[in-house]
This record gives sequence, C-alpha cells and structure tokens, in this order.
Amino acid sequence: MVRVKICGITNIGDARAACEAGADSLGFNFYEESPRHVSVSEAAKIHAELPKKVEAVGVFVNLPIEEVAATAAAVRLDFAQLHGDESARTVADLSRKIPVIKAFRVDPDFGIETFDVFDKASAFLLDASQAGQYGGTGRTIDWALARRAAVSHRIILAGGLKPENVAAAIRIVRPYAVDVASGVESRPGKKDHARLREFIAEVRRAEKQLGAIAEKSNVL
Repeated sequence: MVRVKICGITNIGDARAACEAGADSLGFNFYEESPRHVSVSEAAKIHAELPKKVEAVGVFVNLPIEEVAATAAAVRLDFAQLHGDESARTVADLSRKIPVIKAFRVDPDFGIETFDVFDKASAFLLDASQAGQYGGTGRTIDWALARRAAVSHRIILAGGLKPENVAAAIRIVRPYAVDVASGVESRPGKKDHARLREFIAEVRRAEKQLGAIAEKSNVL
C-alpha cells in the first residue's frame, strides 16, 4: 500500500477533509517563511481532532534539535520532517527523541549514496530543487532517479504531484509514500477538497494496477 501524506495543513476543515478522503498522514509546516506556515498552538488544536490512525508530521527547516523536540511534544507529532540543510549528526541525535524523515532537494547532481550517510532516518522525502526554496515548488523531480532510490530505501515522493500525474508517478517510482501540498490547493495553505479526494482516488487506482501486474507476473 502506498501511503498518502497531505502536507501544508493550516486549518481543521482541510484536516478533516483529508482524513475523510483516506490520508494516512498530515503535514504541519513550522517554517515561518512558508505560505503554509501554521503555529504550534493551532497545529496542536488540529491534531487533537484527528483520528488516532492518522499520523501527524511536523516540517522543520534548520531549527535546533531542542526546538524541534519541544514542538513535537507540544503537538504530539509522530514524525519530524527535516527539510533544510540538517547534518547526519542532527538526524541521528533527533532520532533518539522522535522518528525522523529527512527531505532532500533533488537536482541533476544528486546521488542516492547520500542516503547511506543519513542511516538513522526512518524515511527519505525527495522534493524538487529550486534556489531559495525549501520545498513547495510545485515542480516534479527525476522519477527515474527516485525509482532507483526506492529499490533499496523507504522513499516518500514529493515535488509537483497532483491528481493528473500521481498514478503515473506511482507506477514508475513505486514509492513507500507520496506527498502533496500545492497540487491539491485552491491557494497556498487552502486545500481544494475535490482535488484532494481525486488525488487519493488516483493513488488507490495506481495501487490496483500494480497489484494486477504483480498477480499476472506470478501466474506467468
């Protein structure tokens, strides 16, 4: 099963719509320069209303470990997603307090051997690279590279995903999870509930297609 993370949640209405549509996790962005930034207190209120089966992921950019840990405790996060230039040591130290997702901005020079250095991370999120931005670019990454990474690592595919292309992305990459923010929004920080439902329906459709392919291969 491909897990679905809806990122950039800023209000309870969008959170409930995502959960009802079948999201596995919701992302709360604590990076103050993001148009999807949410306060710690508001994120805690939203999380308190979520079904227990839906995971809460905090998105952080270059913050001290103590601040990340304090926010994680206040909101009762399940994961901390480090989306900046954090070192392998930072990931290892924080992972003693909370499971860590390390995000990477993928450019043509990115090498998947980088993952070996960050071996304490629970998963790796691959997003598009754009100067001056820590994610949320709305641009796709090299899916062939992501596919090579997904063979041996737990990969969360992000970057430019939307209802129109997520099924193709899953068929090619076969990731552990997919992550979407701008692809299901009416404006930054406000989700389009119809597109959100369509996105998750497309993920499940792609799963069925992959299942059918695997079943046919087993028969042959």
